[in-house]
Amino acid sequence: MQTLSAARLFEDQQQELQLETIGESLASSREISVSDIHRPGMALMGFVENFLPERIQILAQTELTYLATLSPDAVREAIDRLFQFSMPLIVVCKGLEVPPYLVQRANQSQVPVLRTPLSTTPFIHSLTSYLDHMFAPQHTVHGSLVDVYGCGLLFTGRSAIGKSETALDLVERGHRLVADDVVTITRRHGDVLIGSGNQLLRHHMEIRGLGIIDVQAIFGIRSIRLQKRVEVEVNLREWSAEEDYERVGLDERKTAVLGVEIPLVQVPITPGKNITVIAEVIALNYLVKVTGGYSPAERLNQHLIELMKRKSAARSWVREDTE
Repeated sequence: MQTLSAARLFEDQQQELQLETIGESLASSREISVSDIHRPGMALMGFVENFLPERIQILAQTELTYLATLSPDAVREAIDRLFQFSMPLIVVCKGLEVPPYLVQRANQSQVPVLRTPLSTTPFIHSLTSYLDHMFAPQHTVHGSLVDVYGCGLLFTGRSAIGKSETALDLVERGHRLVADDVVTITRRHGDVLIGSGNQLLRHHMEIRGLGIIDVQAIFGIRSIRLQKRVEVEVNLREWSAEEDYERVGLDERKTAVLGVEIPLVQVPITPGKNITVIAEVIALNYLVKVTGGYSPAERLNQHLIELMKRKSAARSWVREDTE
């Protein structure tokens, strides 16, 4: 299971979230393992049945105002009730003063305490966005990802089938390279797949017979993207007379990446075949279906069915009137 330390969160988001440390240390006895947060107001009041200790605990005006209404002994009792659980991190919003006993118990229990001047709601939104990014499931694919007319095409296939060459040809025609050879796919917001390149490789490509090239240096900044949504997988494979390739388009194939289904188009490779133009048509055909709700194959099929019905009705009328 992927985890995140409070120290890493503080390092990454100190400036963005305007964080400051309140406790003695950022070392935590329990690391962050989920992207959700929790408001422990009910636990402070005595109801701990639904308390979620694995989450980051947010203390804001509601919780601290409640503690301010209690006697010193009741404050200690409420805070002790909270610290019977092992928590990864406590964050105080709106720059509010923190009860000294809470800081004392946090230090004893090795629970880091941070404070931010930001209001509670925008802080929670920003923090949740960061945590969603950090805990998003990832998958690495051997292939090339290109933004073609705004559609993210993921080219896959065996080594040396021509993925990089196809991507390079598309870039030369004005499209944008996202990643080559190693594509990291991240699942975001439920069912959105975002592809990006390797940080070390950046936008370099290996072209067999030529070597390593820098796409940005050759074609300019407009030829690249840092990331793009993966919308269609284009699988390149050698032509085989024994394989049944899709010729009409009524039965759309799907593939699953990180549990998300996307269209799969299998393109057989033959000498002289213009894969680049086919890739452009794949992107445009997908955009037509998504934006216009229009399927050329289904429209043609429906047209043929109606035409056959009309011809059948005409033939029937002729037979009935032969007398």
